[in-house]
Amino acid sequence: MRTVFAIILLGFFGVSYGQHQDKVDFLHAEVTVEPLPDTGEVKGSVTYTFKVLKDVDSVFLDAHDMVFEKLRIGKRRASFSQTRDRIVLFDRFKGGKTYRLSMDYTARPKQTLYFLGWQDDVPDNEQIWTQGQGKYTSHWLPSFDAMEEKVEFDLNIIARRPYEVVANGAFRYRKALSESRSLWSFDMKDPMSSYLLAFVIGRYDRQELRSRSGVPIINYYYPHDSLKVEPTYRHTQRIFDFLEEEIGVAYPWQNYKQVPVRDFLYAGMENTGTTIFSDTYVIDSTAFVDKNYVNVNAHELAHQWFGDLVTEKDGKHHWLHEGFATYYAYLAERHLFGDDHFYWKLFETAQELRQMSEAGRGQALTDPKASSLTFYEKGAWALAILRDRVGDAAYRKGVEAYLNKYRFKNVTVQNFIREIERSAQTDLSGYTDKWLSSTSFPWEEAKAFLLKNSPSVRLFFTKAGSDRFLLPWLREAGPPAYKKALIGAFEDQIVREGQALEMLGDPNWEIRQRAIQLVDSLPEAHRPQAEALLADKSYVTQETALYKLWSAFPEHRTAYLERTKDIQGLPNKNVRLLWLTLAIFTQEYQPGRTQAYFNELTGYTSPLHSWEVRLTAFQYLGEMGLDDTGLLNLMAATVHHSWQFKKYARNLVDQLWSDPAYKKRMEGLFKELNQEELRYMKTKTYN
Repeated sequence: MRTVFAIILLGFFGVSYGQHQDKVDFLHAEVTVEPLPDTGEVKGSVTYTFKVLKDVDSVFLDAHDMVFEKLRIGKRRASFSQTRDRIVLFDRFKGGKTYRLSMDYTARPKQTLYFLGWQDDVPDNEQIWTQGQGKYTSHWLPSFDAMEEKVEFDLNIIARRPYEVVANGAFRYRKALSESRSLWSFDMKDPMSSYLLAFVIGRYDRQELRSRSGVPIINYYYPHDSLKVEPTYRHTQRIFDFLEEEIGVAYPWQNYKQVPVRDFLYAGMENTGTTIFSDTYVIDSTAFVDKNYVNVNAHELAHQWFGDLVTEKDGKHHWLHEGFATYYAYLAERHLFGDDHFYWKLFETAQELRQMSEAGRGQALTDPKASSLTFYEKGAWALAILRDRVGDAAYRKGVEAYLNKYRFKNVTVQNFIREIERSAQTDLSGYTDKWLSSTSFPWEEAKAFLLKNSPSVRLFFTKAGSDRFLLPWLREAGPPAYKKALIGAFEDQIVREGQALEMLGDPNWEIRQRAIQLVDSLPEAHRPQAEALLADKSYVTQETALYKLWSAFPEHRTAYLERTKDIQGLPNKNVRLLWLTLAIFTQEYQPGRTQAYFNELTGYTSPLHSWEVRLTAFQYLGEMGLDDTGLLNLMAATVHHSWQFKKYARNLVDQLWSDPAYKKRMEGLFKELNQEELRYMKTKTYN
């Protein structure tokens, strides 16, 4: 109901929401939502319990493009006013009193909640999932874009049967509402920021583990991926147990769930107790060496303390999330894979940060607009150095005090620094000036830290100063990362003198992989060593070897294609997509099936596949030509929810649009596009 009084107050409060919201503390929310895949809508209801700290005339919720009905404060109909992204409720709220606000609503989210697979004929690939990073949960639930408002959310999700529902909190019950719909109920015991709310609907089985401290760990997977569960979730329980012990504060939530989804926007997202991650990390054992979930697994789990339990006040304090999660993930990997893995990872990131700093592009960790490289990698370095400066005991004591003092609250960088200063009994102003406030990366201190702690890094700096690279160095004792760094330092010489050929038979797969990548041409004498790489325990090595051999020995192309015809490769189908391309261009290989191979390659551009598969297929087809099916799939990709893929598709459309023949063909296909796709493509006709 919109009254004149409400309209006047909305104009007044429109510039001062934050001030008035500080007078209200939202405590609890009972939420029921039903996503409707046929229409892309969400129907929901929510009841908030909030306490008024001081007399106030209004409260507000962030709510994007929602239609409201049945708004009540207690048992009274609520007076409200609404903008496109906010609803303001008016009453004479009295300080010290607790109120209940209830509302029904309908939303049509343009972001944050995604429906996948509901418009195709492929069975069991339907999914619905959320991604509320930052402040976007208010697209599907009236909630709070500000991270400071922490609420205990209990979620009830209505979903079609027989789909599984995963959400924050402990599972309470599932109740059949009809033959086709069930309600799944979840309970949270402690408050969290709205952006960490999450749910997933889809077809899943589960693996159930339990931490050493007794916390249930539930790992979800697609029913057809049962053989990939072990390599995908490898080390999960060890990571969990390590982080609890290393951080020194018990895991703060009721359980921990991990669930893969298709076409996720990031590698993973640390929703409270419920990490959602990209299903491109669902792998077999061969893929593990090239791309695995271990680091993402540890990173998102670390966020359950650093980001979820204690949450940044605003973007100026983002280091407290990403720098900490990155550092503790590296510590977990150190626990699993050893000191060399840890120090060489820091070496690699220090080189990147040094280059950025020396190019004049360095950033402070207190800059809310800093890049991921700064927040994640410089942030991890800042913690490594801090720990080294104050000592292990003082560092751990300070972290524990920080987490316990500010649990379920919002924090600033200074809050953390003060706790470390107290535990170490030292002044850290020099440290904060150098590592947090400065835009430069302190390379000399970072280098000294590495030299002090890693014998193999010390050895590298000794040999990197030599005039020439010597192959016997690779046969000496030392971790693969050290040897790869040596290869990188002398890469020009190695390529120029053809020394990579001598590394093809190296005992270590990482050296073999780097060697085949550096080989410009393969002479006959080294053909057997290169051919052996077609069966190497790395899909990246197999892919590279196939291309290099196919290029170098035309007379053996059919044999190479036969040997690799059943390999799919990584989740992005790297080997299969290359194989199809090479088979199409190999005239003597099954010429009667060339069109079938082209059709299969084109098929991988369709929305049935992940955007990473589609992008690679478009890259190959862009070189040989797109048929009408490929063009339709390309135009559909211009409105994909993944910004990386959408950007690539739009750039390729622009490139093809400049060709009059392609332009005419695409215009002829406009009638087959949906409204959103057509709207974008018609912008081309006016440019």
